[in-house]
Amino acid sequence: MDTRDAYHLWADAHAFYDTPLLPDTRDQAGPLAEQSARWEHRLANETPHGALLRTNALFDTLNGVGPMHLLHVTHALEEISQNGFLYPSGGCLVGSIYCAPLTVHGSGFRMHNLAEYVLNKEAPAFVAKGGEGRTPTPLIFEITRPRRAYRGLAGVDYLRLGAIHLSIYSDLEYLLSNAERSALRETIVSRIKNSTAFLALAAAIVYEGADVAAPSFLELLDETIPRLPILGYLYFEALAEYLMLHSTSDHTQQLAERGEFNNWLYKEMLFATFPDMAGRFDLAKFRPAPGKFDVLLASVDTTVDPVHARAYLRDRISYLVAARLFTPGQIPEGWRHTRWEFDSLATQMGPLLGHLIHRELRTFGRYPDFYFYFDQHKALQAWNYWNHMDIIAPFNGTMPKGEVGINPAYPDLEYSIYRAVRDEAGRVHPVEKLDLTIAPRLVDIKYTLMRNNKWAVPEPSPN
Repeated sequence: MDTRDAYHLWADAHAFYDTPLLPDTRDQAGPLAEQSARWEHRLANETPHGALLRTNALFDTLNGVGPMHLLHVTHALEEISQNGFLYPSGGCLVGSIYCAPLTVHGSGFRMHNLAEYVLNKEAPAFVAKGGEGRTPTPLIFEITRPRRAYRGLAGVDYLRLGAIHLSIYSDLEYLLSNAERSALRETIVSRIKNSTAFLALAAAIVYEGADVAAPSFLELLDETIPRLPILGYLYFEALAEYLMLHSTSDHTQQLAERGEFNNWLYKEMLFATFPDMAGRFDLAKFRPAPGKFDVLLASVDTTVDPVHARAYLRDRISYLVAARLFTPGQIPEGWRHTRWEFDSLATQMGPLLGHLIHRELRTFGRYPDFYFYFDQHKALQAWNYWNHMDIIAPFNGTMPKGEVGINPAYPDLEYSIYRAVRDEAGRVHPVEKLDLTIAPRLVDIKYTLMRNNKWAVPEPSPN
């Protein structure tokens, strides 16, 4: 792939929140144009907390003046201090240092509720399961804003990375043998072929207005996730979005007054249902039992209506399937006439193939040995795009929850890093300046707090 093509792919992988007066134009000429505009309006104007999509504490931090303060939680400060380097990791923020915003409050800093949850609940839960005496430690980053830094709001949407994954695989596929490449293609095609019922249903809902019972849709989704793991990510993001936008609990209202979406909602929902995900964040396994959906929501927030939530998820997930998994401008039609060949599917469902390949490669044959370089290749492209745009702090653009990163490859990045402590009021205070350097090289995901996945024996691929 030439540099220009890579640049365009990365531009398309970002969500721009610069101004409500400039709607996203990517789908204006495509078959999803009307629906994209309708969803944008619905989320912003027809939900209790839609205003936070454009005006929130995260954006205040990114658009502020003076130094930017962010909080990062580590369980390996001793090792980091010994080698003197802090490395970014892959994941939803691609290749950046995962952080959350801090707000000056009195003599210290008030944490965004996302950081409160990670520091007070998620990190301790992970350490308790195998941290061997480790202690979650908050670090405060004080970043000097370059004069030339991008003043807009461009967040990377990892659900839009499918085309990039497919492109990178095309660049690196010769690390595999002919037999391995053939086996991988057959595996991917088989997964999609045996998931046609769900993909066709989602397409019918989006493009034909098919009337489908929401419980039936979620049951079919649940059956399909093991074959198409990216659907677990779509399901999680859609449900998290619904909870944050629709909850009217006292806690959610209090956080909204601070300009924050309530991240505790989806965190509690995730770890109550899948407690092993603390420190082993694997949304491919996100499959809340359809028959226990009402109980799950009631355990998280009694102010949301499960009937309304199911209908919302049916419509939203169907839209995300069409918008994020099908090739832009393409409407897969005539499913019975589909040629079940890799190259043919890449024409109509390229992003879906990319997401599936990205997932499959983690355990496919010899490729785990190369997987680091796949993610490093992706990070290099992201850093190139961010540096071209002068973005020093990319954020998770699926929704401005509060997840923000530090671009480790930004030229002449000026920063200070401090070990921090909490006071009785929950604020954090810098207590020790650390001699650490942010290095533009990915750490293996199995050594990180949020993505601590040991390479395991591959599970049989469902066909």
